[in-house]
Amino acid sequence: MNISMEQIGKQARDAARHLARLSTERKNAMLLAIADNIQSASGEILGANASDSAAGKGAGLTSALLDRLTLNPARLDGIVSELRGVAGLPDPVGEIFDAQTLPNGLRVHKQRVPVGVLAVIYEARPNVTIDVAGLAIKTGNAVILRGGSETLNSNRALVSVIRKALQACGLPADIVQFIDDPDRARVGELLQMYEYVDMLIPRGGAALHKFCRENSRIPVITGGIGICHLFVDASADLEAAVNVIHNAKVQRPSVCNALDTVLVHRSVAREFLPLLAERLHQSGVSLQVDPGALHFLAQVSGEDGLPGYITPAGPQDFDTEWLALILGVKVVEDLDEAIAHIEAHSTAHSDGILTRNETHAQRFIAEVDSAAVYVNASTRFTDGAQLGLGAEVAISTQRLHARGPMGLRELTTYKWVIQGDNHIRP
Repeated sequence: MNISMEQIGKQARDAARHLARLSTERKNAMLLAIADNIQSASGEILGANASDSAAGKGAGLTSALLDRLTLNPARLDGIVSELRGVAGLPDPVGEIFDAQTLPNGLRVHKQRVPVGVLAVIYEARPNVTIDVAGLAIKTGNAVILRGGSETLNSNRALVSVIRKALQACGLPADIVQFIDDPDRARVGELLQMYEYVDMLIPRGGAALHKFCRENSRIPVITGGIGICHLFVDASADLEAAVNVIHNAKVQRPSVCNALDTVLVHRSVAREFLPLLAERLHQSGVSLQVDPGALHFLAQVSGEDGLPGYITPAGPQDFDTEWLALILGVKVVEDLDEAIAHIEAHSTAHSDGILTRNETHAQRFIAEVDSAAVYVNASTRFTDGAQLGLGAEVAISTQRLHARGPMGLRELTTYKWVIQGDNHIRP
């Protein structure tokens, strides 16, 4: 890396001041220019990504990580489409809210403004480079990106395209900066840059989140680790429940909102579990099953014992984010036990209930304290684009400032504006 981390910070702060003054029209033009440049440079980007994928396979990366880091024409088209979608979204910056006139005549309101400089540390997913850059630009924030070493070539290519587009628009390229150095010491330096960085968002495993919380001098927003649950209630439509669970587990198993554990009410377990096991087995899913469900699943096979894809659950299985075609299964006595299990094992990401009992649905919503709570829907919808945000910079599982998918509004703060007629305080 040719420049120091301090220089990167100074450049980001200067760029943020410039960006904060731009109109919505200028920011949207920047986003559309970046989208055009990505399409034009797709061959270069996919070639760089192919190098990362080949290196990852050679290094023995898991199939989940390889899936996350891989770009193909369809995924790249999706990234471009989402970026254009962000350009079309309302700009939250400048929004006025909570306006009032006080008894003394002062006119008071809050006005939405950019956070300033964001730093995002992430692993394995080059699409994050574009998602974060697009959301940051739209909300007037400069951003410092630190991707994982496994996607170094992909991120270099993507950031180069972004910076060229910014320069072509007559704007500072330093609005988007990339720490082009895989040395982990750079992360430690970044965490100390409180003079320049206003908010830090780590996107990765539990170890990265823990390291950032314990070592950062910058406010940290953590999330993205999902041990996600669906509870099949006694009143559930069982055929529909199988479809929802299949989608939540199989549609893309390597992401944080994929399903990890199914809880099944004992009164429907005998009928439901064989149906579920057969459907999931057709898609290559292995089941890690608690003792209470084993005898219900024995009937799946005509042979003695359990089929090979059904295994007794181990001590840590219900505390595991699988990121693969593996699903934990547990039979519970009632809604109380289901909620207690979720409270004990969930990471507060995405949890849901499949039920036709409105009282149970409302109680689940009230008592399950996760960032996204579902009733009769797949957990795969915890996604900025799916929830109408255009894209997301992260999915927060904490309670301060933002929860769930962090879109445009979550990348802003506000200032108080007080207007008077030469008022003085008595």
